[in-house]
Amino acid sequence: MCNPAAFLKGDGLRRLLDTVISRTPKRTSHAQVVDRLGKAIVSGEFPVGSILPGDSDLALRFRVSRTVLREAMKTLAAKGMISPRARIGTRVTPRKKWNLFDADILTWHFACGADEDFLYHLSEVRFAFETHAAALAARNASDAEIAAMKRLAVEMGDANHTAETLAMADLKFHLAVLDASGNPFLRTVGSLIEAALVGVFKLSSPTDDEGGIDEVARNHIRIIDEIGRRDEAGARQAMEYVIKYGRDRIQRAMNTDNSR
Repeated sequence: MCNPAAFLKGDGLRRLLDTVISRTPKRTSHAQVVDRLGKAIVSGEFPVGSILPGDSDLALRFRVSRTVLREAMKTLAAKGMISPRARIGTRVTPRKKWNLFDADILTWHFACGADEDFLYHLSEVRFAFETHAAALAARNASDAEIAAMKRLAVEMGDANHTAETLAMADLKFHLAVLDASGNPFLRTVGSLIEAALVGVFKLSSPTDDEGGIDEVARNHIRIIDEIGRRDEAGARQAMEYVIKYGRDRIQRAMNTDNSR
């Protein structure tokens, strides 16, 4: 089962990073039930294929009314995680049916300890989407957008950054690139980017290394330089390097933890 202390919960400006940073608790009973039951499913407390306890048992467990519980179950069903069946009960669906683009589901994976395979698959999706977004930004971004992204990249080099503020600055930059691509569909994958940066934030931060902040800033400035030159191939390669850099940091951190 998830350890609640393993993940700092909250709601804020951004779905996932602010969940880590702001520490604001869930406000409604509905949100609390969805959060706790979602984590229980992701962690394997309620394994794929299992039947959830009955409404009365779950209502007692979460100390909510059956009305609140039913609404929470509808939310989880909409995410593809559970499927109610008459006279059988509510079954946990196979993971391939889960909406992994959903911010809550991504959050729960990190709350319960995302493994190396999960993080690797996440980085592969980033390679597919973000490198193309950078290329499109080189083609479509306005001068004002390029200037704004350049400021964000430069601000990442602030020596006073904490791990949290650097992660937020990183997120703002990557979302700005998605916006500048001019493709509204790409902007909708922002939750994946947030999830990936949460993984970096939790496992390893460039602020832990001497010169790490400067290196991260240089890598991101290179992306904007290529976008500013309208070099689509160069922008794609620069973004690919940044994603690989983050992925390699996570893998090293996880290998270090596993060797202890």
